[in-house]
Amino acid sequence: MPAMMLLWGVALVLATAATTYVLHRKLTHGRGPEPDGVFWDVFGGLVVIAPAILVPTVQWSPAGLIMVFVGIATAAGTVVSIRKVERIHAAEPRRRAGFPDDAARHESILERWRRYELDPAKTIDFPAMTDVRSAETAALTRAMREAEYCKMTAGTDYRAAVERLAEALAAAERAAGVPALPAPR
Repeated sequence: MPAMMLLWGVALVLATAATTYVLHRKLTHGRGPEPDGVFWDVFGGLVVIAPAILVPTVQWSPAGLIMVFVGIATAAGTVVSIRKVERIHAAEPRRRAGFPDDAARHESILERWRRYELDPAKTIDFPAMTDVRSAETAALTRAMREAEYCKMTAGTDYRAAVERLAEALAAAERAAGVPALPAPR
């Protein structure tokens, strides 16, 4: 009996924490929650959460109440922890000084690159942009990883990484034969 409670308790805590984290990210940081995605995330969590509450309850009635309490406490603790981490990240000096501009530039560079990945016409017209066997495209993917790493890691030069990413994208476009964009007026 105690081993079963422990096993189901661990499953409940892990499933509740994961589901709460995923939902919190989608609902607060997404570009607007997609109802279908939210439904499947909730459903996936409940596939583990519901049995983790119901199975111990069948064996011992008070277990259901205990498990519900554990689930609620886990969800609340997860939300509190997420908010604490967000406050810590918001207080970082590198994020206060110029970070939004760098992040916006980083996102616009990635959006420009995504067109080659997601637009079938561009993929057909410029196959080298998605072929990492090309030295320039391989350098581009390394620059993307570096910029993501610098974005998430304190003490790194994010602005320089974004600049290298922009240069790598321009070099990959030149190597792939992408016509140069007209200079802004």
